[in-house]
Amino acid sequence: MASDLSDRTEDYLRSIHRIVSEKGFARIKDVSHDLDVKPSSAVEMVRKLSDLGLVRYEKYGGITLTGQGTEIAEVIEKRHETFRKFLSIILVPEKIAADDAHILEHRLHPETILQFTRFVEFVTTTREHPRFLARWWEEFKQFCDRQKTGPVR
Repeated sequence: MASDLSDRTEDYLRSIHRIVSEKGFARIKDVSHDLDVKPSSAVEMVRKLSDLGLVRYEKYGGITLTGQGTEIAEVIEKRHETFRKFLSIILVPEKIAADDAHILEHRLHPETILQFTRFVEFVTTTREHPRFLARWWEEFKQFCDRQKTGPVR
């Protein structure tokens, strides 16, 4: 079902998941503030998510995710984190990495996402060749420092 959802719908699920993780529930004002949308737009989308069985929502009350909504939101969050980590590994500045991860999480083929996930997991969790990875990391940083010519346009 996650592939059937629009990018914006996925953004709402991820936002609600993040807010619920912090507070135990979300309110329309929390979601609209987090996504920088009007409260009326947030209400409309939350109703849609409720109709899809992904959230529980009562007018003027809290918003929580259903089991299915939580599962989908966690997949979306993992995709986002994978791309954010990858971009961090290749030394993209944190703010840019967060913004670009958001774009990538919606645009790439599932097989490509899987390979990014495998790469990030390998680089961040491998214990078989820690000296190799540490050396690779240092060599890459030095390479980037030598190549400082400004952003590619």
